[in-house]
Amino acid sequence: MHTQQQVEEVIAKAFGITPNDITDELEYQSIPEWDSVSHLVLVTELETAYGISIEMEDVLTMGSVAKVKELLKKYNVEQVA
Repeated sequence: MHTQQQVEEVIAKAFGITPNDITDELEYQSIPEWDSVSHLVLVTELETAYGISIEMEDVLTMGSVAKVKELLKKYNVEQVA
């Protein structure tokens, strides 16, 4: 089981920011660190951390931290608060 904190740590690692900077409202290109290249780094970090393979259609819909967390549920990554 993965905690919300662990998910936020993976996201923060992908963007090179602190987990404290991660909120559900954070969106693609809303910060300089979340550009097209770091978006692909995020996909790789998520796939590695959770042993999943994210489909391209899903990669394109990951436009916010909230969407990333929602997407992880689709791939059976359980989260607890």
